[in-house]
Amino acid sequence: MLPAFDAFDYIVVGAGPAGCLLANRLSANPQHRVLLLEAGGRDNYPWIHIPVGYLFCIGNPRTDWCFKTEAEPGLQGRALSYPRGKVLGGCSSINGMIYMRGQAADYDGWAAEGNPGWSWSEVLPLFKKSENHFAGASPLHGSAGEWRVERQRLSWPILDAFRSAAEQSGIPRIDDFNGGDNEGCGYFQVNQKAGVRWNAAKAFLKPIAQRPNLTVLTGVEVQRLLLDGGRATAVRAMAQGRQQDFKARREIILCAGSIGSPSILQRSGIGPVALLQRLGIGVAHALPGVGGNLQDHLQLRLIYKLDNARTLNQIAGSLWGKMGMGLRYLYDRSGPLSMAPSQLGAFARSSPEQATANLEYHVQPLSLERFGEPLHDFPAFTASVCDLRPQSRGRVEIRSVDAGQAPLIQPNYLSHPQDLQVAADAIRLTRRIVAAPALQAFSPSEYLPGAQLQSQEQLHEAAAKIGTTIFHPVGTCRMGHDAQAVVDAQLRVHGIAGLRIADASIMPRITSGNTCSPTLMIAEKAAELILATTTRSPAPEKQTASPA
Repeated sequence: MLPAFDAFDYIVVGAGPAGCLLANRLSANPQHRVLLLEAGGRDNYPWIHIPVGYLFCIGNPRTDWCFKTEAEPGLQGRALSYPRGKVLGGCSSINGMIYMRGQAADYDGWAAEGNPGWSWSEVLPLFKKSENHFAGASPLHGSAGEWRVERQRLSWPILDAFRSAAEQSGIPRIDDFNGGDNEGCGYFQVNQKAGVRWNAAKAFLKPIAQRPNLTVLTGVEVQRLLLDGGRATAVRAMAQGRQQDFKARREIILCAGSIGSPSILQRSGIGPVALLQRLGIGVAHALPGVGGNLQDHLQLRLIYKLDNARTLNQIAGSLWGKMGMGLRYLYDRSGPLSMAPSQLGAFARSSPEQATANLEYHVQPLSLERFGEPLHDFPAFTASVCDLRPQSRGRVEIRSVDAGQAPLIQPNYLSHPQDLQVAADAIRLTRRIVAAPALQAFSPSEYLPGAQLQSQEQLHEAAAKIGTTIFHPVGTCRMGHDAQAVVDAQLRVHGIAGLRIADASIMPRITSGNTCSPTLMIAEKAAELILATTTRSPAPEKQTASPA
């Protein structure tokens, strides 16, 4: 049923992590009529909520946009699957559930580039505001928020051995990656509650479902923004099989993510002039940076065969093992079905010249040739390592004005020489860790990329062969004040009144870690900025209900 109001105060486009939080905060004032639009469906698919169910959500058109990149020259011409959540909760419904803020230096760097209000000391309270940390309130953590953070509910001897090997290799043990300096090795903390995925829809929407001033619509795909005199006043969308315009009296906030937000802008005639003219789209406002500055973490998945080890490969490879996993999860929500995709993490420096840790490891007690294929029939673990601060930059461009056509996504992985150097150094560091005494009881042998690859050129080729996305695209509507910036430090789109962006696309530089919780922080910041503006502006006139 479509809403009966002729206009809303705020329209939030996209019900991913940012959109869910923002809808919650803006609708807390009963005077604000808030509309949240989501192109996907409800989050009622059972595999969303069982942690290991990400295997059945990624690549599933019910929950994933199923995007693909262009053929990547830096990856031997391979085109990668590029998962993005298409469901309430967005990527928080299909991701790895890892709670990670990044490093203090990330945010201090944003502020130093001319974005006041975004330093570590200023964003830390925003992280804490939404957090519900298992250890309670502290100078670093919050306990009164909605975003549940817990310890994982299982451990593995092979992962414990990797942690000891990392320590023997100079990477210290660490219990908390979220204090501003995440260098070290330890088990990830996760966004779960009692062994069940805790997505943004559960955290921020379900508790306020009865607010009469909040309307949440699913299955509504925004085609474009409507402008009037340089102001964004409405969104045009396909809803229930027909075109519908939704009007905003105060602001429209795009939370459609690093692929969706630039695509909506470009379809609205806001973006690079050459692209818009090539597609026959009228130029409403020239913003050359829309869709540029795409950054992502490329993971190199090194696989090691083992002796004397029990991994998920063997457990999931038998009927009895699968039955045992299911019974254990039914009994106490633990065991392999409660697993985040990666359990053990490590942050390290690829070389002594790095000021802070520039590598992140996701270590898994399993292996497979590529995502979506069966596990190997031999015991093994995967040490996936990514460059946290890539220098390569890509782009997102719509192919036509048709919202149903997937955009061009070109990350340009390993196109910068520095990224190739870091990749080679990362492989060498991984080999040093695996050669440490703590792992030798398991007799690890390198399955991929292969121990025979040793020269710099061979390691570059290996990175191109095994590299794949770890699903952290950011930066395509960059915050800043130069000619390529799309939003200012208040998240207002340059040159368009009544329009903000609050998602990972605004990051000037990618954070040093997983990007879901930083995206929530961005939305928390946006809510404060918007509400501060509201208190300084006249109250809106009373609305008259009318059929939509």
